[in-house]
Amino acid sequence: MSNIYITEPATNGKVILKTTVGDIEIELWSKEAPLACRNFVQLCMEGYYNDTAFHRLVKGFIVQGGDPTGTGEGGESIYGKPFRTESHSRLSFNRRGLVGMACSEPNCNGSQFFFTLGEATELNTKHTLFGRVVGNTLFNMLRLAEVEVIKGDRPARLHRILKTEVILNPYDDIVPRRLPSHTKKNDEEEPVPTAKATKNFSLLSFGDEAEEEAEVVSEVAEKFRGKGKSAHDLVNDPRLSSEPVAVSTIDSAASKSASDELLREAEERRRRREDAANLETAEEREARAKRLYAVCHIIFKARLFCCRG
Repeated sequence: MSNIYITEPATNGKVILKTTVGDIEIELWSKEAPLACRNFVQLCMEGYYNDTAFHRLVKGFIVQGGDPTGTGEGGESIYGKPFRTESHSRLSFNRRGLVGMACSEPNCNGSQFFFTLGEATELNTKHTLFGRVVGNTLFNMLRLAEVEVIKGDRPARLHRILKTEVILNPYDDIVPRRLPSHTKKNDEEEPVPTAKATKNFSLLSFGDEAEEEAEVVSEVAEKFRGKGKSAHDLVNDPRLSSEPVAVSTIDSAASKSASDELLREAEERRRRREDAANLETAEEREARAKRLYAVCHIIFKARLFCCRG
């Protein structure tokens, strides 16, 4: 490893990415890759990478970020157009912790970049190598890969860049631009409703399944609104009486248990919404449906028990 550092040119420039896995310190080869380094430094100074996700992960190969859209198809350079790929004979993607420009076509670099998770010499001359992760922050960077990967090389849990700091700026002539705010729609001020509010699930990754679950829970709650209902009110069975009965402690305990379960379900849905890229799998949908069925079953059995008692 020491021989590698001897053959590599000296770095000139340093940036710290403050992320959800901790700080990641990056030293820059600003002389060997001036276009990429100037672009990276200025974007960091402008806060361009703030709150962007590491949206792509290929285990043992690379982890990629730098796209404000989080799709892998966005991002722009400071030059107003894609810039060319730079290569240097003394720089090689020969180990983990190296930083390169991500591009889908030759000489089409924008804002996206990647960290190597191992040797990737096949990227030499095809992608600009412009920096390296240094110190113990290398282990923070490697934590980006400690998540599950789902369809399309997308991490099941998205880690993010919280903010960036330029510690050593090799370009004293950079004048940061004033970029438009990337405020999300769901962060904008909402109008005061003039009618009864309804839940809108169109922007959630859970989609129709979450809306269906809310409707079922609402229906169950409506059935039990006001005084206690007997099983006769819920089941069309002539053997059951429609006369009200006193609610027992068992009924109360069951209702409390059901309420607690519904609260846990609501908290779980809120946690999932906070993770924008955490797409719900078929197994998760099935497990959630089973939990919801169990809650409704508990409530029904409790009411039925009280009526028969």
